[in-house]
Amino acid sequence: MKKQKMGLVIFWIGVALAVVMGGIASWNVSYTFRTLSFDEVKETVWAIPGFWFFLWAYAVPLGALLACVGMLLYVRAKALHIWLSGIGILIALFIIMVPKGNHYPPLFGIGGILILIFFFAILWLWAKRRTTLNDSQKVAADLQLIGYVFLLIAMWFICGALGSLHHKAFLGEPPSSPIHIMIYSVLGWLFLFLGHYKAAQLKKTKSN
Repeated sequence: MKKQKMGLVIFWIGVALAVVMGGIASWNVSYTFRTLSFDEVKETVWAIPGFWFFLWAYAVPLGALLACVGMLLYVRAKALHIWLSGIGILIALFIIMVPKGNHYPPLFGIGGILILIFFFAILWLWAKRRTTLNDSQKVAADLQLIGYVFLLIAMWFICGALGSLHHKAFLGEPPSSPIHIMIYSVLGWLFLFLGHYKAAQLKKTKSN
């Protein structure tokens, strides 16, 4: 029970960090960077480099990590799994984010291909698992599938938006609004949530 309570505390700390800094504070950060020059930004709380800027920049990754570890504690996962998950994600975060430099198109392309491979592999495994479910469980699985599709669509347009920044043909062109990417992302997470919610409701009904 003590382990579960600790897990909930860590989970909610992660939620608070992600929501307050990654969500609410982002409105002020966005307004600051849209309306001020880089030199003017240095005079604000969001100066780069600065504690509050880096706390905001890593709020969602660290919040998600804490929430993940918290839930693993809550469900009483094995200590080894918790340590490997927490430390593994943290190491991956810093290894991937710290190096900054030139854009490498081949790596960008390889990453996109790997995402497609993983996506279609998930669909294949999803189809096999769906055949073992009852009708109500299939609804939950179908909702999750729709979520996967929307997230893949969002990733495709993210690649296009970010990749074009390094294309000579688009130099000097004003960047387009990424609102469509946000919409696809929201839909993806929405359907994943609905799928998991449906599955949780079915499990709750069955236990009762």
